[in-house]
Amino acid sequence: MNYEELIKLAEEASKNAYVPYSKFPVGACILAESGRVYTGCNFENASYGLTICAERNAVGTAIANGERKIKAAAIFSPNMQNCTPCGACRQVLDEFKSDDGLDIITLCDDGIRVHPISELLPEGFVL
Repeated sequence: MNYEELIKLAEEASKNAYVPYSKFPVGACILAESGRVYTGCNFENASYGLTICAERNAVGTAIANGERKIKAAAIFSPNMQNCTPCGACRQVLDEFKSDDGLDIITLCDDGIRVHPISELLPEGFVL
């Protein structure tokens, strides 16, 4: 699956976001090392700390389906170009990156932008 397809799936997932407070929908599409893809969207809660980001939603779905290695993650918001993951999501994505690394794919006016996770989260926390 190419990165343009991943962005399209992330865009579709963003349409299911539940964002009554922030009005900031986000969709994510995870490409696992197995070649399977998993999508997620953000969903908010009146108790803001219980809000779940699209990226962690998609990673959780991948994990629930037995995946442990992620090759790429596409992130899309209709509200923002180059919508990159928050710090918490960067750490979670880094934990499950494939041995070859992990690409974060975003959409900009001039097309697809690819960020290696190591660029977005240098020296991520590892035990």
